[in-house]
Amino acid sequence: MTQDNGVQPVPASPPHELPPEALCHRAEEQAFSFGSTAELSQLPGIVGQERATRAVEFGLHIRARGYNIFALGPAGAGRTTTIRRYLEQVATQQPVPDDWVYVYNFDDPDAPRALRLPAGRAYVLRQRMNELLRDISQQLPQAFETEQYQEHRSRLIRGYQKQREAIVEQTRQFARQHGFLILETPMGLALAPMGSDGKPLPQDQYDRLPAPVRAQLEAVRDQVEQALERAMRQVYELEKDLRRKLSELDKRVAAAVLEYLFEDERREFADLPHVVEWLDACRRDMVDNIHLVRQVLAAAEHVRGEGLTALPLRHWEESPLARYTVNVIVDNRKCQGAPVVYEPNPTVANLVGKQEYKVRFGALVTDFTMLRGGALHQANGGYLVLNVTDVLRQPFAWDVLKRALKTGQLVIEDIPQQFGLLPTAGLRPEPIPLDVKVILIGEPAHYYLLYALDEDFPELFKVRADFAPDMPWTQENMEQVARFIHTLCEEESLPHFGVDAVSELVTYAGRLAGSQKKLSARFGLLADIIREAAFWAQRAGHDVVTAKDVRQAIEERMYRSRMLEERVQELILDNVIYIDTEGNAIGQVNGLSVVTLGDYTFGRPNRITARVALGQAGVINIEREAKLSGRIHDKGVLILSGFLAGRYAQDKPLSLSATITFEQSYEGVEGDSASAAELYAILSALSGLPLRQDVAVTGSVNQHGHIQPVGGVNEKIEGFFAVCKARGLTGTQGVIIPEANVQHLMLTPEVQEAVAQGMFHIYPIRTVDEGMEILTGVAAGERQADGSWPEGTVNWFVDQRLREMAMRLRQFGRTRNAGQEKEEDSAVPPASPPKETSSHPVFPSPRPMKSPGHRSPT
Repeated sequence: MTQDNGVQPVPASPPHELPPEALCHRAEEQAFSFGSTAELSQLPGIVGQERATRAVEFGLHIRARGYNIFALGPAGAGRTTTIRRYLEQVATQQPVPDDWVYVYNFDDPDAPRALRLPAGRAYVLRQRMNELLRDISQQLPQAFETEQYQEHRSRLIRGYQKQREAIVEQTRQFARQHGFLILETPMGLALAPMGSDGKPLPQDQYDRLPAPVRAQLEAVRDQVEQALERAMRQVYELEKDLRRKLSELDKRVAAAVLEYLFEDERREFADLPHVVEWLDACRRDMVDNIHLVRQVLAAAEHVRGEGLTALPLRHWEESPLARYTVNVIVDNRKCQGAPVVYEPNPTVANLVGKQEYKVRFGALVTDFTMLRGGALHQANGGYLVLNVTDVLRQPFAWDVLKRALKTGQLVIEDIPQQFGLLPTAGLRPEPIPLDVKVILIGEPAHYYLLYALDEDFPELFKVRADFAPDMPWTQENMEQVARFIHTLCEEESLPHFGVDAVSELVTYAGRLAGSQKKLSARFGLLADIIREAAFWAQRAGHDVVTAKDVRQAIEERMYRSRMLEERVQELILDNVIYIDTEGNAIGQVNGLSVVTLGDYTFGRPNRITARVALGQAGVINIEREAKLSGRIHDKGVLILSGFLAGRYAQDKPLSLSATITFEQSYEGVEGDSASAAELYAILSALSGLPLRQDVAVTGSVNQHGHIQPVGGVNEKIEGFFAVCKARGLTGTQGVIIPEANVQHLMLTPEVQEAVAQGMFHIYPIRTVDEGMEILTGVAAGERQADGSWPEGTVNWFVDQRLREMAMRLRQFGRTRNAGQEKEEDSAVPPASPPKETSSHPVFPSPRPMKSPGHRSPT
């Protein structure tokens, strides 16, 4: 290839390309000493997470306040599963925490009392109290039916009646002596004038009495009424005294019976003074309110009349005697060690409990029996596992959790009542001391945001457990993966894996990690492949899962997700999306990008073009101007200007306007992995050297021209390979990648085979110059001692073009200034000419240069 000006481009040296064995690291079957995973033992802990394991172990065993744990790591890393499994192992070695109950507070009914009992005894207390109430319903009525009680009660009533009759008779005699009768009416005692026959005088006869007689009767009426009032007061006092004596009688009888009935409970809970004290308070309250008890017992008599021997529990809960029942909030009688609670729906009610309400006579009512515990109650004395996203999504849940951890107290919150949403007064339950380890599970972003924005977070979650997304590819970790397979197969009754299947799965773990030195620690994804491979093995009738079954599981998973990838390839093959895989073009290169759709990522080629012109605008990113570019991509484009200025503008100004764009890109572009491709397109447009279209490029570049590693290198290579294969491999096609990405290559066997046959090529590079040599076939050239570039090299062509553009821009500026001066001279009288000076540098005149094979755009 010869330039129009006769300059012969200097051919580049043959490029270095990777051999097939460098494209993937496979786990060999010889590395394992077993035939199938059935020969292995259970996995005791977490695989490849030593840092997280040590952090979790430290956080679980330190008892100081605030040392709760935040487990952060990528989704699918097995954080929840591994932490719960580890907690279950640790919790079995811890003591079983105490039970908690709420009971009626006889001193303040709106503030229920919280009682602590040893594990399992809360249930016993509730059962004993229910049995006690049933015994009371049977035995207490019998005590009030004895002849002794009835005789004593009758004696009191007869004494009252005798005294009452004496008082009434004495008052009657006094009234008769004064011409009046005392009558007993439904309203009580009343006065009436007495006739001559000793009977009440009718009103018409009273009106016909002589006036002196009526006057005499009215005169003494006040005396009789006063006597009658005194008698009524005496009768009232007698009634009060009778009621008091009857009440004392009932209390003495009830006290004797209840003392006997409560004795068993007092003896059983004698080691718990606070429980005995509450039992005594129950007994005293029953005695003091024996009239209410007897009303309930009267209902019991009605129930017995229907064939039942005792009142059902529901009756006690709905009666005034519900105050003597026990509301169990925490029941640990079935726990083996400390509790481990995972709450998937951490609402306020599910975290700290709630107060329930019932509608009675059109009003909402509540009492201590309607208190319900939450996950913190159940985990008290143990461990509570929460997903931070779930907590933050629920209103007030994060604040309630923090308040409980800060105060060390557990209060059943009544959120609706606090905000006035319920027109009724709620309860004020006694707080329960809180001793719990909370383990929050979330993404790293959650941890950093909470740490920065919530001042309480660093004081409450002092232990950070980092779950790495990968682990070193060592013999020990490969064996741990094999034991993980064994454990899952045993737990879920899956067929075991042969050694070839284990080797295939370990290799896939390396593919997930995107490294030849790492294995993925996202055991959630590996577990899915294990289950799916077992499914295909069972469908094929295999007793042991084979490597073929594992490959089928991987291929089927990819097939279910790759519809959009195939649609993009169809558009490329149908020339709807323009991608060339043969030939050469100036200012045009195939860049590579990755598309992530949920759990599936694929690579695809993108045409990147560049145009240059005279000007001083520098490099213009069309995506940025169209607001389709992300900040990292913008930074990558700005770095290109720094590279061009640093390499080519040391002896002249950088006088160009260059535009670059992703052609046919209608969505946002982010990342700097295409910055090397963009630079190649600009250098091609400047030098006039065409770029190979059968080679795609990925890699980012810094201001010194060094090629930096990028992500998704495997998907990018495979995406371009798929397009080339669909059009037909020519033997010249390939991909340029950063040399630092060689360690990340975990390519499919199909790509490896094509490379082995010489039909596809992978070129690792370290600098921009190496890439330009591959794409143009022209030597890049190194700067000489005088600052110039060797003639016929890529850098020489670029430098000459930039120098020519600077000269033309300078000449254009002089011509424009001369035209402006001529216009001024025609309007203003000439003055003495100033001394000629120039603020522009003087450049040596280069020989004219044209782009090879086409006319210069300038």
